[in-house]
Amino acid sequence: MDANGIHFDSGSTELNQRIIEWLKWDKNEKTLKEIKSLVNDSEWKVLSSRLLKRLAFGTAGLRGAMQAGFNAMNDLVVIQSAQGLCKYILECYPSESDRRRGIVLGFDGRHNSKRFAELSACIFLTEGIPVWLYSRTVATPFVPFAVKELECLAGIMVTASHNPKEDNGYKVYWTNSAQIISPHDKNIQAHILQNLIPLESSWNLDLLKTDQLKDPYDTMSSLYFEKLAENVPKSFVSDYNCNSSQRFVYSAMHGVGYPFIERGFETVGLQPVIAVKEQRDPDPEFPTVKFPNPEEGKSSLVLSVKLANETGCDVILANDPDADRLACAEKDPSTGEWRVFSGNELGALLGWWSMRCYREEHPDANLGDCYLLASTVSSKMCRSIAKIEGMNFEETLTGFKWMGNKSVELLAEGKKVLFAFEEAIGFMCSPTVLDKDGVSAACQLATMVCYLKSLSNQSLSDKLNELYEIYGYHYATTSYHFCYEPAVIERIFERIRTLEGAERGYPKAIGDGQYTIESIRDLTTGYDSTQENGQALLPSSASSQMITFSFENGAVITLRTSGTEPKIKYYAEMCAKPGQRDWNTSRITLKKMVDHIVDELLEPTKNNLTPRSE
Repeated sequence: MDANGIHFDSGSTELNQRIIEWLKWDKNEKTLKEIKSLVNDSEWKVLSSRLLKRLAFGTAGLRGAMQAGFNAMNDLVVIQSAQGLCKYILECYPSESDRRRGIVLGFDGRHNSKRFAELSACIFLTEGIPVWLYSRTVATPFVPFAVKELECLAGIMVTASHNPKEDNGYKVYWTNSAQIISPHDKNIQAHILQNLIPLESSWNLDLLKTDQLKDPYDTMSSLYFEKLAENVPKSFVSDYNCNSSQRFVYSAMHGVGYPFIERGFETVGLQPVIAVKEQRDPDPEFPTVKFPNPEEGKSSLVLSVKLANETGCDVILANDPDADRLACAEKDPSTGEWRVFSGNELGALLGWWSMRCYREEHPDANLGDCYLLASTVSSKMCRSIAKIEGMNFEETLTGFKWMGNKSVELLAEGKKVLFAFEEAIGFMCSPTVLDKDGVSAACQLATMVCYLKSLSNQSLSDKLNELYEIYGYHYATTSYHFCYEPAVIERIFERIRTLEGAERGYPKAIGDGQYTIESIRDLTTGYDSTQENGQALLPSSASSQMITFSFENGAVITLRTSGTEPKIKYYAEMCAKPGQRDWNTSRITLKKMVDHIVDELLEPTKNNLTPRSE
C-alpha cells in the first residue's frame, strides 16, 4: 500500500483501507504523526484497536481517550461526528425558519475542549445554522439551559465530566433540552457513518469570524441566576441566608464550577464560599487528585477537609470538573469526624427540601400534581416521601437522559416536577435545567443548611435521621465486581433466569430460603412479575443486563452490567416502614442478603470475578 508517500501492508485489507483513510483525512499534525509512526513501526495490533472500531454514540454522546484513531476523541472524529449530527438535525428540521433557531455549544477546561467546540461550530456555520458558542468555560448545565431559553435545535457540551485527564467527550442535548435518547442516538450514529469524509471547510476556523456566531455567556448567565433566585423562596433568603454566618468550604475539583458557585451564593444571599485554592480554577492536568471525581468520597476531598479544619468550617461542598454533580460532607461536632453523604442520602434531603420550598411558595396548593423522580438503581426514599405526602413518584432507567425526557413529558401534561436525582450525586432541583445541575443543587443545599441551623439547630445528619423516622429508614449499599469476559457475564445472567428450571425460572429466595423474593423485574428481557401481562413498564434493552429483585422484607437488590466498564454492579437497599426503629438490624440484614446474592447468583470464585478494591 502507498499513502502519503508511506509504503505499508498490514496484512489486512480492511486495516489497510482504514490507515489510508486516516492519512488522507486527518489534518491535525500531532494525531497524523501518531498514526504515521505506528505504521512505520508496523504496530498492526495497536492500529487495529485504534482504527477498526469507531467511538459510537452511547449515553448522550461520545466519550473516550484523546489520541489518534477512530475509537478516540480527536479532531477528525469530532469533525465526523459533528458532520453527522448536523445532517441529522437538518433532516429533522429542514425548513429555513427552523434552521435559524441555531445550536448551542459549550466546553469545559480539559485539553482540546475549546478546539473541539470550535471545530464543531464551523460545521454548523457552513450549513447555514447559526451558532451560540460560549466564549469561555461553562458548567455543563448552561448548555441545556441555553437550548431551552433560546429555543435552539440542539446543544453540545464538550466535556468528559469526572473522567481521567486523558479523556474527553461530546454530550448532546436535543431540541427539548434533555439529553438525547433513542432513536436519536442510533440515527445520529447512522448519519455519522454516512458523512465520514471531512469537508475542507470543516477544518477552517476562519469561519468563526461571522455574525452568525454569537456568545450567549452574559445573557444566559444573568437569566440562569435570575431563575435560580426564583426557585429559592424569598423568605428563606431574607430570614435565613442573609442572617446566617454559616460558611462553606468549596472545591471545584480543578474544574469550571467556582465562578458559578460564587455568583449563585451571592444571588441567594449566602456567605461567600471558602474555596480550595489549589483546585479552584480549571486545570486539565488535575494535579491534586488521582480521580477528579467527588463521588470517590474522602479520597477526593483531602484538601477540602484540611481547609475546613483550618477555618473552622463544618460543611464541605464539591462539584465535579464540569459542575453538574454535587458532593457534600459534614463534620460531626462531637467526634470531629467527617461524614461524606452518599448520593442517595443527599437525594433524600433535597427531595424533602424541594417539597418544603414548594409548600413555602404555595401553602394552599394540592401536592397531587407534584412529582419526584429517581433512577431505578437509586434510593426509594423519594418514593416513600411522595407516598406519605400525597405526591407522585416516577422511576426511570439509569441516567439523567431518562429523567430529563420523563420531565418533558410530565411538564407537557401540566404536572409539576419538583426534583429528580440519581445515586451518582446527580440532582435536578427544578426543571429550569432538564439535567443534573451541581450549581443550583449547591445553592439549594447550602440554603437548607442555613434554614435547619437557624430554625431548629439541626445538622444535615440530624435532619436525615428525622426523615428516616417519618418516612422509614432507608439504607443503601453499592459495589461491583470486574468481569472482563462478555461470555461469562452472559452465562451468569442466563443462569439467574433459569435457576428454577425453564424460561423465567428466576430464584424464589436466597440464603437457603431465608429471604423470600416477592417480585422480579428484568429489563434485559422486558419481564416484570408485578404486571398482569408480565411486561415491564420501563423500556428494556437486550444489549445490557439488568435484573431487580424485591424481597418480602423490604429489600431491593439490582444486578446490572456497566455500559462503559467491564463491571457487574449491585445496588442494594433496605426500605424499612415508618416506625421501624431497629436500624442496625436493617443494615446487618442487608449486608447478609448482599453476600448471599453475590455468592449464590454471581458465583465470583467459579466465574473468576475480581471484587472492587476498597
